[in-house]
Amino acid sequence: MEVFQREMYIEVFGNVPIYFGIGIQIVTALILGGLVGFDREIKMKAAGLKTNILICIGATLYTTISLINLPNAIGLVDPNRVAAQIVSGIGFLGAGAIIQGRGNVTGLTTAATIWVVAAIGFTIGVGYPLVATLFSITVLVVLRLLAPIHKFIERESEHKDFHIEVLSIGTVKRMASKMFLGENIELEELYEEEPREGKKLLHIFLTGHPRAIERISQELHSIMKVEKVSYRQVESASDMYEMINE
Repeated sequence: MEVFQREMYIEVFGNVPIYFGIGIQIVTALILGGLVGFDREIKMKAAGLKTNILICIGATLYTTISLINLPNAIGLVDPNRVAAQIVSGIGFLGAGAIIQGRGNVTGLTTAATIWVVAAIGFTIGVGYPLVATLFSITVLVVLRLLAPIHKFIERESEHKDFHIEVLSIGTVKRMASKMFLGENIELEELYEEEPREGKKLLHIFLTGHPRAIERISQELHSIMKVEKVSYRQVESASDMYEMINE
């Protein structure tokens, strides 16, 4: 005989009618997933607003339904197994956000954000929206306030010379040059050639921290006209420019 659970536990509120509790969980997951997703969206990351909201709501739903259905379970049941399945399942999305090429790995922060948003959803699902809110604020602090520390480290660390190549449909020289404003990067040379009709190959020679170069490369790749971006470390950016133009 199936038993319908009429109440559920929600932090602060205590035991509340089940539909009221689910309503609180949905709204909380929507807000918290949206806050983290908004930060990712304005930074033009792969997993943006909609993705993080859906991950948070999905983790909340899986957890809530498993707890509601607990009275109807037969035999020994451990509701914590749902958390393990969420963690392993979300790993596929995280792996998809990580891109590896030419020995460089990008998307790790996006993958970690997806992972932690699922954990926030699980926390909401077990009835602790306040705890989930505190962790969401912590995540936002890490994502927003640690950037100045990174830039300080980049400024104080040893800089290296790099050569970036940007293949695009039409020119992107002006848009690319604007991306270096505010970055602790010394631009040596920037010139464009036309390897074939309709295509442009932009050569950028600069000096900076490897992490800053990686960040710039990702931003260049986000330009709609850009088809491919590649970069490599060179002995001397200025010497490399002179050699190519001889």
